[in-house]
Amino acid sequence: MNYTYKQIWLINLPIMVSLLMEQLINFTDSVFLGHVSPTALGASALATMYYTAIYMLGLGFSLGIQVVIARRNGERKYTETGRVFYQGLLLLSLFAIVIFGLSKLFSPALLRIAITSDSVYRATLQYIEWRDYNYLAAFPLLAIRAFFIGTTHTKILTLNSVIIILCNILFNYLLIFGNGGFPRLGISGAAIGSSLAEFIGLLFLIRHIQQVDGKRYGLSAIFDFKLSLHLISISVWTMVRSFFCIAPWFLFFVAIEHLGESELAAANIVRSISMLFFVIVNSFATTTISLVSNLIGGKQTSDVIPVCHRSILLTYTTGIPLILLAFAFSEDLLQLFTDDRAVVQTAFYPFCVMLSTFIISVPAYTYCNAVIGTGNTKIAFVFQMINIMLYLVYLFILANTPGIPLAVFWTSEQVYVTVLFVLSLLYLQKGKWENKRILK
Repeated sequence: MNYTYKQIWLINLPIMVSLLMEQLINFTDSVFLGHVSPTALGASALATMYYTAIYMLGLGFSLGIQVVIARRNGERKYTETGRVFYQGLLLLSLFAIVIFGLSKLFSPALLRIAITSDSVYRATLQYIEWRDYNYLAAFPLLAIRAFFIGTTHTKILTLNSVIIILCNILFNYLLIFGNGGFPRLGISGAAIGSSLAEFIGLLFLIRHIQQVDGKRYGLSAIFDFKLSLHLISISVWTMVRSFFCIAPWFLFFVAIEHLGESELAAANIVRSISMLFFVIVNSFATTTISLVSNLIGGKQTSDVIPVCHRSILLTYTTGIPLILLAFAFSEDLLQLFTDDRAVVQTAFYPFCVMLSTFIISVPAYTYCNAVIGTGNTKIAFVFQMINIMLYLVYLFILANTPGIPLAVFWTSEQVYVTVLFVLSLLYLQKGKWENKRILK
């Protein structure tokens, strides 16, 4: 099981397309809302970051499940692979219901505390009120995705993602502007469209998982309390870590919101574009989790670091040409979101800083996800908390220094990935991870 460049690419491509399509949901929401008003565009940034921070709890839980699935798949214990998937699906479905209820109860008060502008607060709340329903579809979908990624059968994820984004574009067109006889719902229409698209994606994957060989993978509705506890013990660290990956972004936009609505709108544009590049980094990093766990399960620990290096090189090969194209056509790209010339000009220098961050983020996220793939999810969480503290201190200094331009705020991401890179690389070079067990 020696993963070549070609094998890594073929496993990664459907994952990258899947993640890209998910980010295109937020991207298309921003493009449509940018032509509604600067307030709607800025509010969608806060709303999306708030939603995504909570969504990352489910994603983090699914990453823990993915590690265990990949390890059992590498050990060729296919029946246990299926049992892990089923328990994960059940746990994430229950978790979705809990998160949905808590968000309905507490989101209005939390957003009111964080947002000073009344108009931005109202628009943000309108979005969240409907995007909440997305958790009920997204979390079970994450469990199914973890199964396909963990077993390296990722092709179906591409088609599923295409279906989701096409549905989202259609619903946005109909509901945001009131086309085709539908009511004009503005920012609420964007949230409704995104949630409906995710439900359709879930139904598609449910139909496909039914066609998987149930006897081979042990896909049966049997609840295993002991296995569930083991999954929780592994996944709780990736869950909390994933939440803290995104939560600072929400605080970042809260800080930007105090600069003014034009700066907030510009920051949302840069963030929307940055997430498309992050898809490239994150897809290879997510692939690395499964490859590392499969290698350790197959007792091929000496191949872990070489696989990380191949993944990094492939990420650069994919991303750097796109970075250069984005810079060359920066004005056209920024104008996709808004006709407001002042917002476009405000966004240019932060956009350049964001593009440069890609270089260090590639090894940072690859090595960090390799740490997760070893099964030591707790140490990855510790790295995350160290990062968060340094990030927040840096952001606090910037927010309390008068006259700091928006581009300088964006250097906080560079601080974040640099620290992550150093900690993760040191652990892989010196840590005792080769024989880490993830289940008793």
